[in-house]
Amino acid sequence: MSLREHVLAAGRGQGRILTWRKGSKAAMSSHFVLLRVRLAGRRPQPAADGTIGLSWLIAQWPEGEDEPVKYWISNLPANIPARDLVRIAKLRWRIEHDYRELKTALGLDHFEGRSFIGWHRHVTLLTAAHLFLTEQRTCPKAPARA
Repeated sequence: MSLREHVLAAGRGQGRILTWRKGSKAAMSSHFVLLRVRLAGRRPQPAADGTIGLSWLIAQWPEGEDEPVKYWISNLPANIPARDLVRIAKLRWRIEHDYRELKTALGLDHFEGRSFIGWHRHVTLLTAAHLFLTEQRTCPKAPARA
């Protein structure tokens, strides 16, 4: 079965509304269906005892939609809270944003050297600069002097 068929067979009633983070205007939340499934494919990876373990199938099914609009597969533990599972799945946006910032604003793609040591130094300085910018963005600004 496809991911879509699994979620549709479970039905919208199996899901619940979950909030994954606070946005600039309001909390970001949507309706999610969370299922435990065994993945099939060309080469499923069996465990030492020969069984194929269960994985999380996460489907975002917003209000007003006839079917889910986004899907994720996760190998996180079965006992993880649903809110944490969705929050981690939604972190992709943050990762892509940071990568774009590293590449465009800080020059990740500007290295033209030939040695691993030179590349390593370049990436180390970029990481330090990215940390500095992230700290500046997240820490409250000091009040201005009178």
